Amino acid sequence: MDGLSSLSAPILALFGTLFTYFVTAVGASLVFFFKNVKKEALDLMLGFGAGVMIAASFWSLLLPAIDIAGINGTIQWIPPLIGFIIGAGFLLVVDIFLPHMHADNEMKQCEGIKTGWHRSILLVLAITLHNIPEGLAIGVAFGAYKLGLEGSTFYGAIALAIGIGLQNFPEGAAVSVPLRREGMSRRKSFWYGQLSGIVEPISGVIGAILVIFMRNILPYALSFAAGAMIYVVVEELIPESKSNKEAKIATIGAIIGFAIMMTLDVALG
Repeated sequence: MDGLSSLSAPILALFGTLFTYFVTAVGASLVFFFKNVKKEALDLMLGFGAGVMIAASFWSLLLPAIDIAGINGTIQWIPPLIGFIIGAGFLLVVDIFLPHMHADNEMKQCEGIKTGWHRSILLVLAITLHNIPEGLAIGVAFGAYKLGLEGSTFYGAIALAIGIGLQNFPEGAAVSVPLRREGMSRRKSFWYGQLSGIVEPISGVIGAILVIFMRNILPYALSFAAGAMIYVVVEELIPESKSNKEAKIATIGAIIGFAIMMTLDVALG
């Protein structure tokens, strides 16, 4: 690990987000074994992802942002507040305008600007919305570590990558399985499922580069990622996981996800 930690922030961010992309692809590969996944299992996984993202938003992003703001000599709550609101607002604007849809929706329920794009593309875009702030968060975490800032550690950034990777598994399945259920071939269903994770390495490297060359924006960048992730949790993951009558399954998943991410971050960070 010592040799790996000596690499530059963009390279570390690339490795971390390639891992999260790989887990997305593993989730999408479920179509090679199953044509359908029980709604209860998917709700459990989506709830788990929501719990992971909530915990990561605080321990891996907001708390370091507050600490760094204090080190920089500013009022500690101002940069995190501004970054958090801008992050959530950015996802809100993208959500309003970018055409996308969710697995349980009909084409007439497509969100964003009306378009003639195929259902498969719209499903990929929905998950891509989730993955932009996740990749950015990993890149910013590795960038903070390379800057040597207090509260930002190599293992803390790894914990964040592991946590986000774990919750990416159901996201890959959430694209590929519905497409397979509708009659698309296994290979095409897998292709579209894994495609949703490609944006994470891109946004991860961009996040790392930004904080390395613009150190003063770090608390804003960390809290921006947190705001965007919380938006995804409240707008997408929780409602989707609660659409089934067995809603407590999703709640249990969220508690487990939160506990695991909190443990990873505190133990490794």
